Amino acid sequence: MKMRKEYDFSKGERGKFYRQDMKLNIPIYLDDEVSAFVDKIAAKKGIDRSSVVNQLLRGDIKRAEAME
Repeated sequence: MKMRKEYDFSKGERGKFYRQDMKLNIPIYLDDEVSAFVDKIAAKKGIDRSSVVNQLLRGDIKRAEAME
């Protein structure tokens, strides 16, 4: 499908789908070796990848806060 030169937004409604309390999950792209490492830990612990990444980052946050 090709884009048109112009689109008619005259009947559009600004903010129609905006929700102030909506949580936005931003995708994070891991390098191949990091992804493989996370997958290995996740399989070993029987948990999902997101949980592994969160655990690793929480540990890094604690170490960074200890250095402040």
